[in-house]
Amino acid sequence: MTDAILELLDPHLNSNNNASSPSTSRPLRASSTDATTTTKYLNRLTSLSLEQIRNSEPQSISQSAHSTLLSLQALSNRSHKALISSSDHLSTLRNLIPSLGQDVKALQERIPILDSEAVRFSTTYSKSSDNPNLDRRKKAMQVSRNVDRISDVLELPALLSTAVSTSSANAGPNAGSAASGNYSTALDLYSHIKRLQTLYPDSPLIKDIILQAEDAMKTMTTNLIAGLRTQNIRLAAAMRTIGWLRRVAPELEDPRRGHETGTGSGEGSLGALFLVCRLANLVSTLEALDPLRELADQETQRRGEAAAGERAASSKWSGGQQTERYLKRYIEIYREQSFAIVSLYKNIFTPEPVENGSKPISVPGLDLKSLNLKTQPPAKPTKKVDPLQALPPAVATFPLYLVRLLTDTLRTYLPNVRDKSSRESLLSQVLYCAASLGRLGGDFSMILTELEDEEVEDETIVPEWEEVMRKHRALAGRLEQLTSGQAAGGATKSISRVTSPVH
Repeated sequence: MTDAILELLDPHLNSNNNASSPSTSRPLRASSTDATTTTKYLNRLTSLSLEQIRNSEPQSISQSAHSTLLSLQALSNRSHKALISSSDHLSTLRNLIPSLGQDVKALQERIPILDSEAVRFSTTYSKSSDNPNLDRRKKAMQVSRNVDRISDVLELPALLSTAVSTSSANAGPNAGSAASGNYSTALDLYSHIKRLQTLYPDSPLIKDIILQAEDAMKTMTTNLIAGLRTQNIRLAAAMRTIGWLRRVAPELEDPRRGHETGTGSGEGSLGALFLVCRLANLVSTLEALDPLRELADQETQRRGEAAAGERAASSKWSGGQQTERYLKRYIEIYREQSFAIVSLYKNIFTPEPVENGSKPISVPGLDLKSLNLKTQPPAKPTKKVDPLQALPPAVATFPLYLVRLLTDTLRTYLPNVRDKSSRESLLSQVLYCAASLGRLGGDFSMILTELEDEEVEDETIVPEWEEVMRKHRALAGRLEQLTSGQAAGGATKSISRVTSPVH
C-alpha cells in the first residue's frame, strides 16, 4: 500500500521540486536513505485517521521542521569551518581525481624501471662482487672498529719524543734512574715501531710513524753523544750511554772489527766516538785557562823583546811566574783528564779473552793413558779470511795525540820559566803525569826528553831532564821501600798476634 501511495504522489512531488528549483531535477528514489524515510512516514500516515491527519499532523510536521532548523543552525554555528573546508575540498575534488589517476598511471609505468634498478643495485653491491666502493666502505668500517688501536699507534711518535726530551732534561754527569728509565722506554717504543714496520711494510701510516720515530732517535743519538762530552762523567753513566748508543745507532758498531779475528773488542766506531767526545771535554776544560794563558802569552812576548834587545847581563829574562801558574794548572788538568779518558775507555771496551782450543777434562784418580783411548784434537773452525786487515782500536793512536798536545804546550811556554826550582817542579809534575798514564800503557817520559831550549847558551834541556828523572826515580824508590816496609811490619805484627800465648 505504501508503494502505491508513493507512486501516486511521485508526480506531484517531482513537479513541486521542479517548480521550486527548476535547475535541479532528481528522482525521488535517488537515495536509499530518502526512500526509507519516505516509506516510514507513509507507513505512519496510513496508521493515522483522517481527522488526525487534518488536525494534528500539520502541527507535528511544523514542530519537527522547526526542531530540525534549530539543529541545523546549531550545527552550522559549531562546525561552520569544517563545513566550509569540506565544501572547498569537494569543489576541487573533480580536478584532483583526474590528476590522481594520471599520477597512478605514471607510477605504474615506472615500477618496472624501479625494479630493474633495484636488481642492478643488488647485483652490483653484492658481497660476492669486487667493487671499489664496497672496498672503501669496508675499510672505513674497519677503521671505525679499530679507531682506538689506530689512535694508540698515532700516539707512539709523541710518546717517543716525550721520553727522549725528558731523558735529555734529566741527563748529566751522573744520570739517575729517571733518565735511564726514560731512555729504556724510548728504546722499547722504537723497537715496537720497528716491529710494526715489519708486520705492515706497505702501510703509509706506519711509514710516516717510522719517519717521525727516526727523527726522535736522531735527537736521542745527539743527546747521548752530548752526554759523553759532559764534565766528570762516571764509569757507570758512560757504560750506560755506550750501551744505549749500541742500540740506537748499531751502524756505529762495525762487526768486522774484532769479532771475526777474535783479537779486538768489537768497538767499531764507538771507541773513536768516545775518545773524540772526551777529548772535546778535555779541550774545553783547558780552554777555561785562557786568562792564565793570555798572561803567559804576554810573558812570551816580553821574553821575545828582551831577547831581541841588548845581550847585556842586566837585560836577561827573569820572569815566568804567570807561565808557571798556567803550566801547573794545565798539567794538573791534563793528568787527571787523560788518565780518566784512557781508564774509562779500557773499562768500557775491554776485549774478552777468546779460547781457541778446549782443555781435556781431568778426573782425579783416573789415568787416560791407561785406557788406550785415541784422542783427536778438536776440529778448528773455518774462518773466512778477510783480505783487508782489521782496523786497530782507536786507543792505539790516541795517547800519541795527547802527548803531542802536551809537548806543544811545553815547547811554547816552558822557556818562559827560568827559575831552576820552578822548572824542576814543573818537570817533576810532567813525570808524575807520564807515570800516571804509564800505568795504562802510555808512558811518555822519554819522549819529553826531546824538548830543547835553544835560547839558553851552553845548556840544554836534556841534562836538566836527566837530573829531574834521577831525582824522581830516587824518590819513587824510597816510597816503594817505605811502602814495602810498612807492609812487612804489618804482617809481622799480625803474625805475632796470632802466635802470642793467651794469658
